[in-house]
Amino acid sequence: MEEILIISNYYPPEKGAAANRIEQLALKLNQNKYNVSVICPLGNYPKGKLFDEYKGKFSVTENRDGITVKRLWIYPSVSKNLLVRIISVLSFSAMLFFYLLFKKIPKKVIVQSPPLLLSFISVFVLSLKNKKIILNISDLWPIAAIELNALKKDSFSHKFSLFLERYIYKKATLILGQSNEIITHVHTLFSDKKCYLYRNFPDHNVSEIELKTEENQPIKIFYAGLLGIAQGVFELCQKIDLKGLNVELHIFGDGAEKTQLETLISSEKEQRLFFHGMLDRTELHQQLKSFDIAIVPLKTRIYGSVPSKIFEYGSLGFPILYFGGGEGETIVIENNLGWVSAVGNYNDLNEKIKIISSVKKAELDLMKRQIFEKSQREFDLDNQVKNLIEKEVF
Repeated sequence: MEEILIISNYYPPEKGAAANRIEQLALKLNQNKYNVSVICPLGNYPKGKLFDEYKGKFSVTENRDGITVKRLWIYPSVSKNLLVRIISVLSFSAMLFFYLLFKKIPKKVIVQSPPLLLSFISVFVLSLKNKKIILNISDLWPIAAIELNALKKDSFSHKFSLFLERYIYKKATLILGQSNEIITHVHTLFSDKKCYLYRNFPDHNVSEIELKTEENQPIKIFYAGLLGIAQGVFELCQKIDLKGLNVELHIFGDGAEKTQLETLISSEKEQRLFFHGMLDRTELHQQLKSFDIAIVPLKTRIYGSVPSKIFEYGSLGFPILYFGGGEGETIVIENNLGWVSAVGNYNDLNEKIKIISSVKKAELDLMKRQIFEKSQREFDLDNQVKNLIEKEVF
């Protein structure tokens, strides 16, 4: 059985799209007869605190569903203090550097990017060891950081990030991009680099739609995921207008905006806003069965980014209300997955919600079934991984 290593900053039991994405890749490769191992930090995300089972430990090796997971020490933090965040990144980076340098590593390694520093360290050491480096790019940094105002253009940090970015693209054997925009960007820098599209499709193992459309109930729109800067869920709840409409908005998740959201929602009784906190993925999907529409927001249009929630909830049969621009908008439109609002335009969003409020439950039920069937055909993770294996990507 051929060995392959995955290096990632996130892995379950951590929550969020990044952890789920890497786990799905690991499991699919394992199902296709690869001996898969993962290197990641001790579990801490998104709270920025070590989970109870990892407290007081320097490293942990565990088996999760046939995947060997090696967790290395990290000084965890989600602090807004830049120095503290840098210390956190450097702590795991140092551990990873020495692990890769002195431990036996398989011939093939998948490196997740971003974070840029971790992918740089991984690619640097692996290139010295002459390994096959499969760089899996989910977002374009530093482009995304500039668009989110997390990084100042032409600053030292920006220029340093550009250096890291070019280095990892150059040294990678080949590149997996989560979007066509990512592949286009890589080819503007290295035109002959081998690149392959790898979408973040889910693997729900659901052959029949399980959603229940409830008559005589409000239309339930939900957001489920991280409550961070990129998603802009707090601003969404501030500017959405549900007054007088047959619509509710339910928020599931955790992250930096949690406290602000709880305070806002508790004071906005007329708005039909509800906050449920973070749930385990399986429990969340059970609770969502009686809901109607998934809203997928981004604070601003981020070049290269395609929110995985489009595929995650489309594959369960949920119509999508997309509010993020870019390639994700194109996917929703081309696959008839729901509604699109211009990113950042809350007047347009509220107009779309007015339209949604007048949709009959029977129409919603038909939409769910059509979207489920479409997603089953188009968003197939098994076929995607098998096609890449046939092309000798892995």
